[in-house]
Amino acid sequence: MIHRLAATVLLIVSAAGQAPALRAAALEDYVAHAPFKMPAVPLPSFPDRNFSIADYGAVGDGQTVDTKAIAQAIAACVAAGGGHVVIPPGLWLTGPIELQSNVDLHTERGALVQFTPDHTAYPMVVHGDRGYYAESDITGVGLRNIAVTGEGIFDGAGDTWRPARKSKATDAQWRAFLARGGVVSNDGADWWPTKEAMAGEDYLIALGQRTKTPTQEELLPGRDFKRSPLFFLDQCETVLLDGMTLRNSPSGLFEPTRCANLTVRSVTLFNEWWAQNGDGMDINNCQNVLIYRCTLSTGDDAICMKANGTQHPGEDAALRNVIVAECTVYHGHGGFVVGGTTDAGMRNLWATHCDFVGTDTGIRVKSGLGHGGLVHDVTMDHIYMRDIVNDAIIFDTHYDNTPVSASTLKAPLPRDPAKTPEFHDVLVSEVYCLGAGTAISITGLPDHPINRVKFENVAITAKRGFHASQAKDIVLKGVKITTPESPAVTQKDTSNIQFVN
Repeated sequence: MIHRLAATVLLIVSAAGQAPALRAAALEDYVAHAPFKMPAVPLPSFPDRNFSIADYGAVGDGQTVDTKAIAQAIAACVAAGGGHVVIPPGLWLTGPIELQSNVDLHTERGALVQFTPDHTAYPMVVHGDRGYYAESDITGVGLRNIAVTGEGIFDGAGDTWRPARKSKATDAQWRAFLARGGVVSNDGADWWPTKEAMAGEDYLIALGQRTKTPTQEELLPGRDFKRSPLFFLDQCETVLLDGMTLRNSPSGLFEPTRCANLTVRSVTLFNEWWAQNGDGMDINNCQNVLIYRCTLSTGDDAICMKANGTQHPGEDAALRNVIVAECTVYHGHGGFVVGGTTDAGMRNLWATHCDFVGTDTGIRVKSGLGHGGLVHDVTMDHIYMRDIVNDAIIFDTHYDNTPVSASTLKAPLPRDPAKTPEFHDVLVSEVYCLGAGTAISITGLPDHPINRVKFENVAITAKRGFHASQAKDIVLKGVKITTPESPAVTQKDTSNIQFVN
């Protein structure tokens, strides 16, 4: 059944302007044709000096721990005024790597960097503004002019950190988890790789009740529970990630926060589909970001925009000026995701010419009371999707940003009722999907409906059609939904929903 409802009045929407169609374009073309004024994003530059980790004692046999040798190569590079730290082909076992300004960490093709499964190598460190976590495999804090490049692979040994949900595993996978040892929660729902991981949350809650200023030593028994992303950047500027693969992370794969002038191109990010909290990219509170021709298959959201915390004085959006172009997602809770934490505000986001195949949702816009904020001027166009499990396009302001690393939520989350999600001035155009659970779903809040969203030239084949509640000023122009559901269109507490041929 195909529904095209003609409107008597065409609603004029102040959504972000539609960008000219591009195809297999250079990254510079996307910057020039963005639907907002996109600043130039400079790339880092380095002196033509190479420092091979092998020259500092690293042994690529997978047995020798090369942490010290890699750190010495980086230190020598810094002392010389910058350059390239080279990881040649080999199997390099290491603890955490700390990046430094003016250094390009370059992995040659054939280099496999294996982070150690020995958790004692990861101290508890301050993780941005979120408190103490186990140190990430790769970390950069307060740096300028940095890069990680080349065709090598970084493996985060995440399978030694992550819990697994029985509900997300096949019978064979669950048996494999049990055969590895570890422990199972009392309700039988979750497998944990260590007793310390399962008990860590209870320990940290009890510690917090005893003292508000625990020492790093006191926090160590909670280390296995407080797992970090594989690659974490905080307050870094002029950053390039180019060519490498990030895989098997303790939590998410790549998490830059409060960074500026960030380019991520031709990067592969992979976690197993059942990897708990196994996000691809969580771009948090950053500005001037380019994500180009990346390939992802993840256990949680794939390419995710976040704005966590409080807005800075004079800023209306902590996350702003982001272009995501020509990326492919094969698995993830969402292909391109806006939220769920949006309280610090977002604006000027553009996702274009991306393919999503087999993701749980395609375009996913989400937030909720207590961690919501203003999100506006978002454009998503030329998105091509197939076999989307749930919603091809979803706007949801009832999303609860509850951590899912624990089997139950044992400590209440802080919730500020003033942090209310608000989405408006959004354009979704030239989006095509063959096979989804639901074509389009929009769910707002009574006092903060989803509003001023325009869908233009959208065609979706799905089991269910278009469903909206608490929404207003929505235009669907040239939207074609093919579905066996009847009625294919439902509305509740909406106004000015306009269907235009």
